[in-house]
Amino acid sequence: MAETRTLAAPDFAGWSCPLPLRDHPRVVMGHGGGGVMSAELVENVFAPAFGSDPLAALRDSAELTLGGARLAFSTDSFVVRPLFFPGGSIGDLAVNGTVNDLAMSGARAAYLSCGVILEEGVEMAVVGRVAEAMGAAARVAQVAVVTGDTKVVEAGHGDGIYLNTAGIGLIPAGVDLRPQRAVPGDVVIVSGEIGLHGVAIMSVREGLEFGVEISSDCAALGGLVEAMLAVTPDLHVLRDPTRGGLAAALGEIAAAAGLGVVLSERAVPVPPEVANACAILGLDPMYVANEGKLVAFVPREHAEAVLAAMRAHPLGARAAVIGECVAEHPGMVVARTALGGTRVVDLPLGEQLPRIC
Repeated sequence: MAETRTLAAPDFAGWSCPLPLRDHPRVVMGHGGGGVMSAELVENVFAPAFGSDPLAALRDSAELTLGGARLAFSTDSFVVRPLFFPGGSIGDLAVNGTVNDLAMSGARAAYLSCGVILEEGVEMAVVGRVAEAMGAAARVAQVAVVTGDTKVVEAGHGDGIYLNTAGIGLIPAGVDLRPQRAVPGDVVIVSGEIGLHGVAIMSVREGLEFGVEISSDCAALGGLVEAMLAVTPDLHVLRDPTRGGLAAALGEIAAAAGLGVVLSERAVPVPPEVANACAILGLDPMYVANEGKLVAFVPREHAEAVLAAMRAHPLGARAAVIGECVAEHPGMVVARTALGGTRVVDLPLGEQLPRIC
């Protein structure tokens, strides 16, 4: 008779953050929001169960060595609602999201897989539109979708279409992008205006009008990263601030590097339409998701040249220096306000706007 093994339940008492999950151990929407709750779920449930060293690094993509080559490997799932929105669709997100995760390791995506979960009853015309969007996005990103899988679930058990993409790409020699490389003195650069994707999704989902159409910034960032690396391969950190926005990306990097980040709040590029929408709804643009932006930690001696290269690229035309790394207040992000004060930019607990990717 085969041996039966009983798996031990996770030890919630040993978790590091006093979250409601300890008292009510059920999944809530905040666990998918890219903030503290998401991190605790991964770090305390999945990472210990899988026991993988590359996974333990908790980067946007894993760095692997195969046959002497350095590979970046990433996977992502997409459950956005609605399926189509100003500036893109779930198909665009599925391609660009994985391409961008690989780009944050310095790799240009070579191949993608695509897993499709369809809800019974979804119109074939909708499926066709999503597939066409994926194909078009893949051609723009110069990546091939080479394998996939399709499943159908009963009506009422999905939102029409869910997608999963995984991707691989080669990391160029001499490139080493990871949070632990950030050092005091590094200049923090963001590639453009923040908050567009999250507000675009919300405006369509909730039927809100702000006097002007707000379009998602969804785009593949591989070409922009290549332009930056052409200036110097010695960039320290790249991150695409998706779920949890710029605040989550900076907070995670500061914590991993064990240093502080000081921002100039006025230097952070927030488009007026996003600022107005967030003011009306009581949201902070720093926490709103992006799908076509990156934040870079760059050695000070290369910052001016890297910024110029970014501004010369269509996806970095509005790049801006927003802050620097400091030795003080390790693990903390602080913003200098327009009034001359300072505020702590905390990691988000969950997500202001759920289901944005």
